[in-house]
Amino acid sequence: MTTPRSTSKSTRRPWKGYAVAAAGLLVVVGVVGVGVAAQQNDEATPDSPIVTHDTPADTGGEPEFDMSRRVDGDPTALGAVDAPVVLIEYADFRCPFCGVYARDTMPQLIQEYVDSGEVRMEWRDLPVFGDESVAAAVAARAAGEQGLFWEFGEVVFADAPERGHVALPRERLIEIAQQIGVPDMAAFEADLTNPELLARVDADLAEARSLGVTGTPTFLVNDTPLSGALPVTAFRDAIEAELEQAEN
Repeated sequence: MTTPRSTSKSTRRPWKGYAVAAAGLLVVVGVVGVGVAAQQNDEATPDSPIVTHDTPADTGGEPEFDMSRRVDGDPTALGAVDAPVVLIEYADFRCPFCGVYARDTMPQLIQEYVDSGEVRMEWRDLPVFGDESVAAAVAARAAGEQGLFWEFGEVVFADAPERGHVALPRERLIEIAQQIGVPDMAAFEADLTNPELLARVDADLAEARSLGVTGTPTFLVNDTPLSGALPVTAFRDAIEAELEQAEN
């Protein structure tokens, strides 16, 4: 069961610019970036983009924008279901910048915020680099059916180049599953063509498109959007701001 966050709608930051359907309402949203000059921070990756910081505007009583799912037992989520902050990642397993985030930033955020119960991470599939991206998304969910979704992604991203797209043919997907110790390989291989798992991937893709999200990785920290392989400080700033709002 979803546990509501303790937030004040008068202090939330709605997006403005994209029309999306959320909770039966037409919510107008727009991109607000948390700005960090990547080259000025020694934690930034070489390809980290520079994102400007926009001043939050008064919501004028607009509905709160919330794309979190908070499904208990969701294999594609990490952290407490009632955490005050949900960090959603729209990503592709063949995206090099998603790999940078997974290797350099995500472990720090888990240690600092997920383990403490302050942040919940929710994955969204956004396969934008062809059929192998779709197949990898289904394979990760097949591993998730046996409790190893995040372990599957960790191996994929560990081998990902910082530029270009890692090759993930069927043989490699099976090899990764064996590497992480998927207990029932016959079920895993059968799930590689499971229409229900493909439908979940497609549902995530449709959600991203409804928001106008086309690039990976794109993040939502509650209703604060971030884009690209940003340094960890950008995520800390957004998370701390959301935690402060949740306390008010």
